[in-house]
Amino acid sequence: MKSALLHVSVTFVACVAVANTGLFDEVKVDLTYDHYAEKPVDYLPGFLAMPFNSLVNLGYAFVGLFWLLRPRGIKEPTSSRYLRDVFAFMALFYAPVQWTRLAVLQRAPAVLDQWFTLPIFAWVPVWIGFIESGPARWRASHAALLELVSLLSYGLALMHEWGFEVALGGHVALAVYKGVRVQLRHGDARTLKYLVLAMVSCSGFVVLKLLDHWLAQYRLFQRVTGHFWSKVCDVLQFHYSFCFLTTLTQKTQDKAYGS
Repeated sequence: MKSALLHVSVTFVACVAVANTGLFDEVKVDLTYDHYAEKPVDYLPGFLAMPFNSLVNLGYAFVGLFWLLRPRGIKEPTSSRYLRDVFAFMALFYAPVQWTRLAVLQRAPAVLDQWFTLPIFAWVPVWIGFIESGPARWRASHAALLELVSLLSYGLALMHEWGFEVALGGHVALAVYKGVRVQLRHGDARTLKYLVLAMVSCSGFVVLKLLDHWLAQYRLFQRVTGHFWSKVCDVLQFHYSFCFLTTLTQKTQDKAYGS
């Protein structure tokens, strides 16, 4: 756990420092409440100005803590626990970034909100690489390289106004492809259920976010908006990804040890 915390926190601090240098001043980000269908409540403090879209970020923290504090299996390799802990810390660190973006409406948190999404999605192929290779053949250097490429891919946002969307789409496509492939090779009915739930949650995250303002014409989505429900889907996507990856990891480890 200490190694996972160190690696995530060092990367987090480095990204925060870079985001505050002005390097991403030309990146297209939304810095007003008009971007969201939920109307701000004037009498509430800034960190609760949009109460539903603010409080939903607690979901990331709950998911991160749940998986971080989950007891380690008797046969669970150290590298497997490390992968799980990194993913959990990513969820924990992501929660305050999203919340801060809504609270202060400044460029640096908005950039970090986009930027951190990429290495989070990239961790899914990293973990799947461990499942496919096994503890003996898996190399942390390969994981570090993939995460570095993922972080650098945010540079596309400097090249075009839709650069972030292109980078994110590539990350999502790679995660889905790797997930389907490892399911076909090593999965069963239980892991298939988790994979489908993760992909449905991912679709809900994307679609509900894009349709936030359109859905607001209906009373059901005027206070508890599409953006709020997209974040609920994002939290569920995190959780079911954990379920899928941890179950597959245990399954392949049991097979390797002949149990």
